[in-house]
Amino acid sequence: MASHTTKATARLRMTQQHLTGSSCKFTTSATSANLSKSAANINIKDVSSVSRGSKYTTEYKNYAVDGQNQVISWFHDVPLNLDIEAAEANIVVEIPRWSNAKFEIDTKSPGNPIVQDVKKGAVRFVKNLFPHHGYIHNYGALPQTWEDPTHKDEALDLYGDNDPVDVCEIGSAILTTGSVKRVKILGSIALIDDGELDWKVIVIDVNDPLAENVNDIHHLYTRCPGLLETTRQWFRDYKLADGKPQNKFAYNGQYRNKKETLQLIQDCNKSWYKLITGQTKGQKLPSIENATLVGTPGYNGGYRTQQLLVGKDETDAPIPVDIQRNHFIPTD
Repeated sequence: MASHTTKATARLRMTQQHLTGSSCKFTTSATSANLSKSAANINIKDVSSVSRGSKYTTEYKNYAVDGQNQVISWFHDVPLNLDIEAAEANIVVEIPRWSNAKFEIDTKSPGNPIVQDVKKGAVRFVKNLFPHHGYIHNYGALPQTWEDPTHKDEALDLYGDNDPVDVCEIGSAILTTGSVKRVKILGSIALIDDGELDWKVIVIDVNDPLAENVNDIHHLYTRCPGLLETTRQWFRDYKLADGKPQNKFAYNGQYRNKKETLQLIQDCNKSWYKLITGQTKGQKLPSIENATLVGTPGYNGGYRTQQLLVGKDETDAPIPVDIQRNHFIPTD
Protein backbone atom coordinates (compact mmCIF):
# COMPACT_ATOMS: atom_id res chain seq x y z
CA MET A 1 0.00 0.00 0.00
CA ALA A 2 2.87 2.37 0.90
CA SER A 3 4.54 1.66 -2.45
CA HIS A 4 1.30 2.47 -4.32
CA THR A 5 0.97 5.74 -2.37
CA THR A 6 4.57 6.69 -3.13
CA LYS A 7 4.08 6.06 -6.84
CA ALA A 8 0.85 8.09 -6.85
CA THR A 9 2.61 10.96 -5.07
CA ALA A 10 5.43 10.89 -7.61
CA ARG A 11 2.94 11.00 -10.49
CA LEU A 12 1.17 13.97 -8.89
CA ARG A 13 4.46 15.85 -8.51
CA MET A 14 5.25 15.17 -12.17
CA THR A 15 1.86 16.54 -13.22
CA GLN A 16 2.25 19.58 -10.95
CA GLN A 17 5.57 20.37 -12.64
CA HIS A 18 3.80 20.15 -16.00
CA LEU A 19 0.89 22.31 -14.95
CA THR A 20 2.73 25.07 -13.13
CA GLY A 21 5.63 25.34 -15.56
CA SER A 22 9.23 26.34 -14.89
CA SER A 23 11.65 29.06 -15.88
CA CYS A 24 11.43 28.05 -19.54
CA LYS A 25 9.26 29.91 -21.98
CA PHE A 26 6.38 27.42 -21.95
CA THR A 27 4.63 28.30 -18.72
CA THR A 28 2.05 25.52 -18.72
CA SER A 29 3.89 22.57 -20.18
CA ALA A 30 7.47 23.03 -18.96
CA THR A 31 8.14 21.10 -22.17
CA SER A 32 6.45 17.75 -22.67
CA ALA A 33 9.22 15.98 -20.74
CA ASN A 34 7.25 16.35 -17.50
CA LEU A 35 4.05 14.94 -18.93
CA SER A 36 2.75 11.44 -18.63
CA LYS A 37 3.13 9.46 -21.84
CA SER A 38 -0.51 9.90 -22.82
CA ALA A 39 -0.51 13.66 -22.32
CA ALA A 40 2.86 14.10 -24.04
CA ASN A 41 1.46 12.39 -27.12
CA ILE A 42 -1.28 14.98 -27.58
CA ASN A 43 -0.34 17.22 -30.46
CA ILE A 44 -2.90 19.79 -31.50
CA LYS A 45 -2.49 18.63 -35.10
CA ASP A 46 -3.84 15.24 -33.98
CA VAL A 47 -6.85 16.69 -32.15
CA SER A 48 -10.08 16.56 -34.13
CA SER A 49 -13.77 16.74 -33.32
CA VAL A 50 -16.65 14.29 -33.50
CA SER A 51 -20.25 15.52 -33.41
CA ARG A 52 -23.31 13.72 -32.16
CA GLY A 53 -26.93 14.80 -32.51
CA SER A 54 -28.43 17.65 -34.53
CA LYS A 55 -26.78 21.03 -34.41
CA TYR A 56 -29.07 23.76 -33.01
CA THR A 57 -30.74 21.30 -30.61
CA THR A 58 -30.18 20.40 -26.96
CA GLU A 59 -28.90 16.96 -28.06
CA TYR A 60 -25.93 18.31 -30.02
CA LYS A 61 -22.46 17.54 -28.63
CA ASN A 62 -19.05 18.11 -30.21
CA TYR A 63 -16.30 16.02 -28.59
CA ALA A 64 -12.53 16.34 -28.86
CA VAL A 65 -10.73 13.16 -29.87
CA ASP A 66 -7.02 12.45 -30.00
CA GLY A 67 -4.97 10.68 -32.66
CA GLN A 68 -6.29 7.32 -31.48
CA ASN A 69 -9.91 8.56 -31.74
CA GLN A 70 -10.29 8.54 -27.97
CA VAL A 71 -12.32 11.28 -26.32
CA ILE A 72 -10.34 13.92 -24.45
CA SER A 73 -11.50 17.07 -22.70
CA TRP A 74 -11.58 20.36 -24.63
CA PHE A 75 -11.16 22.07 -21.25
CA HIS A 76 -8.49 20.03 -19.46
CA ASP A 77 -6.66 17.79 -21.96
CA VAL A 78 -6.08 20.10 -24.93
CA PRO A 79 -2.83 21.86 -23.97
CA LEU A 80 -2.67 25.62 -23.58
CA ASN A 81 1.09 25.70 -24.33
CA LEU A 82 1.45 29.37 -23.53
CA ASP A 83 4.70 30.69 -25.00
CA ILE A 84 5.51 33.97 -23.25
CA GLU A 85 8.36 34.97 -25.56
CA ALA A 86 6.35 34.49 -28.74
CA ALA A 87 3.06 35.55 -27.07
CA GLU A 88 1.35 32.46 -28.51
CA ALA A 89 -1.07 29.86 -27.20
CA ASN A 90 -3.59 27.28 -28.36
CA ILE A 91 -7.30 28.05 -28.55
CA VAL A 92 -10.41 25.92 -28.97
CA VAL A 93 -12.83 27.39 -31.53
CA GLU A 94 -16.44 27.26 -30.36
CA ILE A 95 -18.29 29.68 -32.66
CA PRO A 96 -17.48 30.58 -36.29
CA ARG A 97 -17.60 34.25 -37.26
CA TRP A 98 -20.94 35.47 -38.66
CA SER A 99 -22.92 32.65 -37.04
CA ASN A 100 -25.60 32.91 -34.35
CA ALA A 101 -25.62 29.75 -32.24
CA LYS A 102 -24.10 30.23 -28.78
CA PHE A 103 -21.79 27.23 -28.57
CA GLU A 104 -19.54 26.75 -25.55
CA ILE A 105 -17.48 24.12 -23.76
CA ASP A 106 -19.68 22.27 -21.29
CA THR A 107 -17.47 22.36 -18.20
CA LYS A 108 -19.59 19.94 -16.19
CA SER A 109 -20.52 17.05 -18.51
CA PRO A 110 -18.23 14.01 -19.06
CA GLY A 111 -15.69 14.77 -21.77
CA ASN A 112 -16.48 18.50 -21.68
CA PRO A 113 -18.03 18.57 -25.18
CA ILE A 114 -18.92 21.77 -27.00
CA VAL A 115 -22.69 22.21 -26.75
CA GLN A 116 -25.20 24.94 -27.47
CA ASP A 117 -26.02 26.96 -24.38
CA VAL A 118 -29.52 26.36 -23.04
CA LYS A 119 -31.79 28.68 -21.09
CA LYS A 120 -35.25 27.65 -19.87
CA GLY A 121 -35.05 24.52 -22.00
CA ALA A 122 -34.32 26.32 -25.28
CA VAL A 123 -31.03 26.59 -27.15
CA ARG A 124 -29.63 30.10 -27.25
CA PHE A 125 -28.68 32.25 -30.22
CA VAL A 126 -27.08 35.68 -30.54
CA LYS A 127 -29.26 37.92 -32.70
CA ASN A 128 -28.11 40.02 -35.64
CA LEU A 129 -27.13 43.49 -34.52
CA PHE A 130 -27.15 45.39 -37.81
CA PRO A 131 -24.91 45.56 -39.80
CA HIS A 132 -23.37 42.46 -38.19
CA HIS A 133 -24.52 38.87 -38.62
CA GLY A 134 -24.24 36.96 -35.35
CA TYR A 135 -20.79 36.98 -33.77
CA ILE A 136 -18.44 39.50 -35.36
CA HIS A 137 -15.32 37.37 -34.75
CA ASN A 138 -14.41 33.72 -34.49
CA TYR A 139 -15.06 32.97 -30.83
CA GLY A 140 -13.56 30.38 -28.54
CA ALA A 141 -11.66 29.64 -25.35
CA LEU A 142 -8.17 29.17 -23.98
CA PRO A 143 -7.95 25.57 -22.70
CA GLN A 144 -6.44 24.98 -19.26
CA THR A 145 -7.55 28.42 -18.06
CA TRP A 146 -10.36 29.28 -15.66
CA GLU A 147 -11.91 32.47 -14.29
CA ASP A 148 -12.30 31.49 -10.65
CA PRO A 149 -15.73 32.37 -9.18
CA THR A 150 -14.39 31.87 -5.64
CA HIS A 151 -11.66 34.49 -6.02
CA LYS A 152 -12.30 38.22 -6.00
CA ASP A 153 -10.20 40.48 -8.19
CA GLU A 154 -9.34 43.07 -5.54
CA ALA A 155 -8.65 45.82 -8.06
CA LEU A 156 -12.03 45.36 -9.74
CA ASP A 157 -14.10 43.96 -6.84
CA LEU A 158 -15.40 41.22 -9.14
CA TYR A 159 -15.42 37.42 -9.19
CA GLY A 160 -14.68 35.24 -12.22
CA ASP A 161 -17.45 33.77 -14.38
CA ASN A 162 -16.57 30.08 -13.76
CA ASP A 163 -15.53 29.43 -17.38
CA PRO A 164 -12.35 29.16 -19.44
CA VAL A 165 -11.06 32.52 -20.70
CA ASP A 166 -12.87 33.64 -23.88
CA VAL A 167 -11.05 34.64 -27.06
CA CYS A 168 -11.97 36.61 -30.18
CA GLU A 169 -9.93 35.51 -33.18
CA ILE A 170 -9.80 38.38 -35.70
CA GLY A 171 -8.20 36.70 -38.72
CA SER A 172 -9.62 36.55 -42.23
CA ALA A 173 -10.70 32.88 -42.25
CA ILE A 174 -14.02 31.67 -40.88
CA LEU A 175 -13.00 28.92 -38.46
CA THR A 176 -15.00 25.81 -37.57
CA THR A 177 -16.50 24.65 -34.28
CA GLY A 178 -14.21 22.12 -32.65
CA SER A 179 -10.95 23.17 -34.26
CA VAL A 180 -7.75 23.98 -32.37
CA LYS A 181 -5.62 26.89 -33.55
CA ARG A 182 -2.26 28.35 -32.62
CA VAL A 183 -2.72 32.08 -32.11
CA LYS A 184 -0.81 35.24 -31.34
CA ILE A 185 -2.04 37.12 -28.26
CA LEU A 186 -2.56 40.85 -28.78
CA GLY A 187 -4.60 42.22 -25.88
CA SER A 188 -7.88 41.98 -24.02
CA ILE A 189 -10.94 43.78 -22.72
CA ALA A 190 -12.73 43.11 -19.43
CA LEU A 191 -16.48 42.66 -19.86
CA ILE A 192 -18.76 42.66 -16.82
CA ASP A 193 -21.48 40.12 -17.58
CA ASP A 194 -24.29 39.70 -15.04
CA GLY A 195 -21.99 41.09 -12.36
CA GLU A 196 -19.12 38.70 -13.15
CA LEU A 197 -15.71 39.35 -14.71
CA ASP A 198 -15.65 37.94 -18.25
CA TRP A 199 -12.40 38.64 -20.08
CA LYS A 200 -12.27 38.69 -23.88
CA VAL A 201 -8.77 38.11 -25.24
CA ILE A 202 -8.02 39.42 -28.73
CA VAL A 203 -5.96 36.95 -30.78
CA ILE A 204 -5.07 36.15 -34.37
CA ASP A 205 -4.23 32.84 -36.04
CA VAL A 206 -0.44 32.67 -36.43
CA ASN A 207 -0.93 31.59 -40.06
CA ASP A 208 -3.14 34.55 -40.95
CA PRO A 209 -1.46 37.03 -43.37
CA LEU A 210 -2.07 39.86 -40.91
CA ALA A 211 -0.35 38.12 -37.99
CA GLU A 212 3.20 39.14 -38.92
CA ASN A 213 2.19 42.82 -38.92
CA VAL A 214 0.47 43.00 -35.53
CA ASN A 215 2.28 42.29 -32.26
CA ASP A 216 0.30 44.27 -29.68
CA ILE A 217 -3.18 45.68 -29.27
CA HIS A 218 -2.27 49.20 -30.38
CA HIS A 219 -1.17 47.93 -33.78
CA LEU A 220 -4.80 47.18 -34.60
CA TYR A 221 -5.73 50.87 -34.46
CA THR A 222 -3.58 51.51 -37.54
CA ARG A 223 -3.70 48.11 -39.28
CA CYS A 224 -7.43 47.49 -38.73
CA PRO A 225 -9.10 50.89 -38.14
CA GLY A 226 -12.44 50.54 -36.39
CA LEU A 227 -12.00 46.90 -35.36
CA LEU A 228 -11.41 47.50 -31.66
CA GLU A 229 -14.06 50.20 -31.39
CA THR A 230 -16.64 48.03 -33.15
CA THR A 231 -15.73 45.01 -31.04
CA ARG A 232 -16.26 46.98 -27.83
CA GLN A 233 -19.57 48.36 -29.04
CA TRP A 234 -20.80 44.91 -30.10
CA PHE A 235 -20.08 43.40 -26.70
CA ARG A 236 -21.73 46.38 -25.04
CA ASP A 237 -24.91 46.23 -27.14
CA TYR A 238 -25.54 42.65 -28.30
CA LYS A 239 -28.06 41.90 -25.54
CA LEU A 240 -30.21 44.92 -26.42
CA ALA A 241 -31.98 42.86 -29.09
CA ASP A 242 -33.25 40.63 -26.27
CA GLY A 243 -34.60 43.58 -24.30
CA LYS A 244 -31.72 43.51 -21.81
CA PRO A 245 -29.57 46.47 -20.73
CA GLN A 246 -26.15 47.24 -22.16
CA ASN A 247 -23.17 45.36 -20.79
CA LYS A 248 -20.54 47.26 -18.85
CA PHE A 249 -16.76 47.03 -18.82
CA ALA A 250 -14.03 47.20 -16.24
CA TYR A 251 -11.20 49.69 -16.77
CA ASN A 252 -13.70 52.04 -18.46
CA GLY A 253 -13.70 49.80 -21.51
CA GLN A 254 -10.01 50.35 -22.23
CA TYR A 255 -8.14 47.50 -23.88
CA ARG A 256 -5.28 45.89 -21.97
CA ASN A 257 -2.02 45.42 -23.86
CA LYS A 258 -0.15 42.23 -24.70
CA LYS A 259 1.99 42.21 -21.55
CA GLU A 260 -0.99 42.71 -19.28
CA THR A 261 -2.96 40.04 -21.13
CA LEU A 262 -0.17 37.49 -20.92
CA GLN A 263 -0.17 38.01 -17.15
CA LEU A 264 -3.95 37.57 -17.10
CA ILE A 265 -3.65 34.25 -18.96
CA GLN A 266 -0.93 33.05 -16.60
CA ASP A 267 -3.11 33.95 -13.61
CA CYS A 268 -6.11 32.10 -15.07
CA ASN A 269 -3.91 29.10 -15.85
CA LYS A 270 -2.84 29.06 -12.21
CA SER A 271 -6.50 29.21 -11.17
CA TRP A 272 -7.19 26.23 -13.44
CA TYR A 273 -4.23 24.40 -11.90
CA LYS A 274 -5.70 24.86 -8.43
CA LEU A 275 -9.03 23.57 -9.73
CA ILE A 276 -7.63 20.51 -11.53
CA THR A 277 -5.45 19.52 -8.56
CA GLY A 278 -8.38 19.77 -6.15
CA GLN A 279 -7.11 22.78 -4.22
CA THR A 280 -10.11 24.96 -5.09
CA LYS A 281 -13.37 23.61 -3.77
CA GLY A 282 -16.92 24.89 -3.82
CA GLN A 283 -20.39 24.40 -5.19
CA LYS A 284 -21.23 24.47 -8.89
CA LEU A 285 -17.60 24.27 -9.97
CA PRO A 286 -16.54 22.55 -13.23
CA SER A 287 -15.85 18.84 -13.44
CA ILE A 288 -12.16 18.05 -13.03
CA GLU A 289 -12.37 14.69 -14.81
CA ASN A 290 -9.63 14.33 -17.43
CA ALA A 291 -7.94 11.70 -19.57
CA THR A 292 -4.29 12.77 -19.55
CA LEU A 293 -3.21 14.50 -16.34
CA VAL A 294 -1.93 11.50 -14.40
CA GLY A 295 -1.92 12.00 -10.63
CA THR A 296 -4.64 14.64 -10.51
CA PRO A 297 -7.80 13.78 -8.55
CA GLY A 298 -9.93 13.73 -11.70
CA TYR A 299 -7.66 11.55 -13.84
CA ASN A 300 -9.82 8.73 -15.20
CA GLY A 301 -7.37 6.71 -17.29
CA GLY A 302 -9.37 7.57 -20.39
CA TYR A 303 -13.01 8.36 -21.08
CA ARG A 304 -15.44 5.65 -22.11
CA THR A 305 -15.34 6.77 -25.70
CA GLN A 306 -17.86 4.29 -27.10
CA GLN A 307 -20.46 5.32 -24.53
CA LEU A 308 -19.93 9.05 -25.11
CA LEU A 309 -19.99 8.71 -28.89
CA VAL A 310 -23.15 6.62 -29.05
CA GLY A 311 -25.47 7.73 -31.85
CA LYS A 312 -24.44 9.65 -34.94
CA ASP A 313 -24.00 13.10 -36.41
CA GLU A 314 -27.49 14.24 -37.48
CA THR A 315 -28.70 16.79 -40.03
CA ASP A 316 -28.72 20.35 -38.70
CA ALA A 317 -32.02 21.52 -37.25
CA PRO A 318 -33.51 24.71 -38.77
CA ILE A 319 -32.54 28.03 -37.21
CA PRO A 320 -35.63 29.93 -36.02
CA VAL A 321 -36.77 32.64 -38.42
CA ASP A 322 -36.66 35.27 -35.66
CA ILE A 323 -32.93 34.69 -35.26
CA GLN A 324 -32.32 35.51 -38.92
CA ARG A 325 -33.79 39.03 -38.90
CA ASN A 326 -31.83 42.23 -38.28
CA HIS A 327 -32.09 44.37 -35.15
CA PHE A 328 -31.34 48.06 -35.51
CA ILE A 329 -29.60 49.70 -32.59
CA PRO A 330 -28.33 53.33 -32.49
CA THR A 331 -24.53 53.42 -32.76
CA ASP A 332 -22.02 55.84 -31.25
